[in-house]
Amino acid sequence: MSTKGVALVTGAARGIGRAIALRLAEDGFDVAINDLPGTQELAAVIQELSAKGRRVHSFEGDVTVEQDVKNMIKSTVDALGSLDVLVANAGILALDSVLTFTVEGAEKIFATNIRGVMLCYKYAAEQMIAQGRGGRIIAASSSSGKRGYNIGFAYSASKFAVRGLTQSAALELGQYGITVNAYAPGATETRMINALNNDQAAGGLTREAVTSALAIKRIGIPQDVASLVSFLASKEANYISGQTVSVDGGLNLS
Repeated sequence: MSTKGVALVTGAARGIGRAIALRLAEDGFDVAINDLPGTQELAAVIQELSAKGRRVHSFEGDVTVEQDVKNMIKSTVDALGSLDVLVANAGILALDSVLTFTVEGAEKIFATNIRGVMLCYKYAAEQMIAQGRGGRIIAASSSSGKRGYNIGFAYSASKFAVRGLTQSAALELGQYGITVNAYAPGATETRMINALNNDQAAGGLTREAVTSALAIKRIGIPQDVASLVSFLASKEANYISGQTVSVDGGLNLS
C-alpha cells in the first residue's frame, strides 16, 4: 500500500491524540504513536491503526525527558523509514488561579506543555532537515492560549507559550520547507473535560455555561480537531506557517 509518509503523534493513547492518529492513518500516513510508559490504551490504538492497513509503530516515553524524545524520533525513523509529520499533542490540564497555584503544580504543567513541545520541535526539525524534503510540525495550544481564564493560570501561560514557540520555529524552519503550526481547541469531549462536571473544581464553570458562550452550541469532539490537523499535515497547507488555529466552536473570534 502506498503511503503519504510517516506521522508521529504524541499523547496518542486517548482523546484528541487518538483521533489525530486515526485520521492521519485514514489520510494515508503510516503512523507512530507515543504516550507515557504503562499507558494501557496504546495497544488498542495500535490495533485500530493496523486495521486501517497502515504500518504502525509505538514508543512509550515521556516528552518532558530529552533522551526519551531523541529515542522516540530515532525509533520512529528506524521502524518506519522517515519522519514527515510530527504532532506534539501531549499535554496536561490543571485548574488553578493566581491565588491557588503552586510552584510544583506549575512546573509540572510547564514541563509537559512547554518543554515537551520544545523538545519535539527540536528533534523533529533535525530529522526533517536531514531528510531534505521538508515536513510538517504541529502542536497543541488551546483556546486558553488565546484568551486567559480565571481558572487556568499556569495552564493558560503554557498554552500561550506554545504560540510563541510555533511562531519562532516557523520563521527559522521555513527555509527548509518545514511548516510549523498549532491547533487551539476549546472545550472538547475528552477526560480533561470531566473537570467541568464538578462545579467546585471548575470554579463554577459548568458544561452548560461553556456551551452557552459558543457560536456553535455544542462541546467539541476530538474528530473536530483531527480534521484541522489533517489539513495542516497535507500538501494543501504548504503556504500556512506560524499560525495557531482555533477549533473552539466560535469561542474566540479573531
